[in-house]
Amino acid sequence: MRLIDIENVEPGQVLGRTIFSANGTILLSTGVHLTVFMISTLKRVGVTMIYIEDPMFKDIVVEEVLSESTKRAVIQQMSESFDALRSGKNFNTKAISMSVDSLLDDVLKNQNVLVQLSDIRTEDNAAYIHSLNVCMMATLVGVNMGLNMIQLKELALGALLHDIGKVGAPEVEEGRSHHAWRGFEMLKMKREYSLLISHVAFQHHEAIDGSGKPRGIKGDEIHLYAKITAIANIYDNLLSDLSEGRRLLPHEAIERLTAMSDTIVDREVLIEFLRIVSVYPNGISVKLSTRQTGVVVGQHRGLPGRPVIRVIDKAGDDAALASEIDLAQRTTVFIEGVLA
Repeated sequence: MRLIDIENVEPGQVLGRTIFSANGTILLSTGVHLTVFMISTLKRVGVTMIYIEDPMFKDIVVEEVLSESTKRAVIQQMSESFDALRSGKNFNTKAISMSVDSLLDDVLKNQNVLVQLSDIRTEDNAAYIHSLNVCMMATLVGVNMGLNMIQLKELALGALLHDIGKVGAPEVEEGRSHHAWRGFEMLKMKREYSLLISHVAFQHHEAIDGSGKPRGIKGDEIHLYAKITAIANIYDNLLSDLSEGRRLLPHEAIERLTAMSDTIVDREVLIEFLRIVSVYPNGISVKLSTRQTGVVVGQHRGLPGRPVIRVIDKAGDDAALASEIDLAQRTTVFIEGVLA
């Protein structure tokens, strides 16, 4: 399985990862042979990169923190909740809480798996995939920081609902019109939820140096849950934002986040965050300092920037020889770039 740019996908290639619709149902399943119409549709709905099956890399597995069933359940609940709010109704707090319980079970079971955000985003599902990713990453950081189960549940709920104030929000976000403030006002009314959950929505755009919104609080005035969620939120936004003409790749997003340390984001929390993410996800093509190119096929927890690379050397018109370079062992070899 390889991760490639949608512009390089050809009819007949086999989809390697399931693509979800906005309501959590399956839009395209793993194993489907892509047609010209499917590829055009994926481009139209905003997909930029997808996983495809490749016989030369058929053994590559993208380990997942969350099961497919958990993802579907969370996305479905987020879709139903946002639809209810748009209709002027209350969302089902119990259903959201139950889906978070499933997510917590998966996170605790797979807490040693490095995060590789492999779910394909479309214009319709982007908001729900974002909430799911932020929740999952924030919870993993919370586990690493030794939070207990009650704290993890509060953090997970706050992270999942951090953008709830965007539903029906005005275009101009200032003061009490800012979606963080609106989210706080909505969540603090939910008696089933701890007030700390509403403060995650309230504070996830605040900055350590006081330059954030909506209130400009700083440092220890910002709750730990919000500091954790803020980093997960920024990271996922960097991977999905097209404001710079393209989405950043994980290693670029991590460089951008690192530059925000102790100004926008908390340094100690950032250190814990960097321990849970894969800098170069499995299936991505890279160029090495040896002038060779290859595909990432394995990860090292604790050394996310030093993965295992499978290098392909042509041995004839129809043959190729594969060898693997473990960058954790080959300390003089470096990744110089990521290939689309």
